[in-house]
Amino acid sequence: MHIEVLVEDSSGGKLLAQLLPQILGEYGDPHTWRLKAYKGIGRIPHGLTAKADPAKRILLDQLPRLLQGYGKTPGIDAVVVVLDTDRRDCKAFLQELKSLADNCNPAPHTLFRLAIEEIEAWYLGDRAALLSAFPRAKCDVLDRYVQDSVCGTWELLADAIHVGGAAAIKKAGWPLPGQLKHAWAEKIVPFMDLHQNASPSFGKFRDGLSALIAQE
Repeated sequence: MHIEVLVEDSSGGKLLAQLLPQILGEYGDPHTWRLKAYKGIGRIPHGLTAKADPAKRILLDQLPRLLQGYGKTPGIDAVVVVLDTDRRDCKAFLQELKSLADNCNPAPHTLFRLAIEEIEAWYLGDRAALLSAFPRAKCDVLDRYVQDSVCGTWELLADAIHVGGAAAIKKAGWPLPGQLKHAWAEKIVPFMDLHQNASPSFGKFRDGLSALIAQE
């Protein structure tokens, strides 16, 4: 099976690049995949006509065009799209995404997986991995987190593991937030246990991919 995997930003791509072989197995034995990281989530355009500039690589802006293209491309067995919900209603957002895919003709087999509220929830779901990567993390901050809640997820993680917390990162401004999110992926993911994660959205991601390859 060949799978196209789309994610909204490069730090999410860094995370998935490490997780996919753990879930799908060694590349080419027997499954293959291509991971594409975009430069932001954007929004689903009205209708199925993406008018945004493809060069800007904003995922939802381009998604109708992408899915229609994949549906016409031989050798692509499935498309997996990984997105943050941010502050969207999860059920309504997922329904909107599924409706978009259903209206593509021909439609590729598409699996949408959402991180609630942000993909940093998946790090917070594996506290042992987080503490292995950041032994000095503030446990009192971690204790305040309600798994997969809408609470300013990356900021809470930053408050737990970064000197000065989210306030210091925001004060420094870009590109520091992006750099740190890449560093978090590099440091935390190697310690993560696929089957010991308290994040329901991570579990749906893991189990969705496992079920996808089991169908072959």
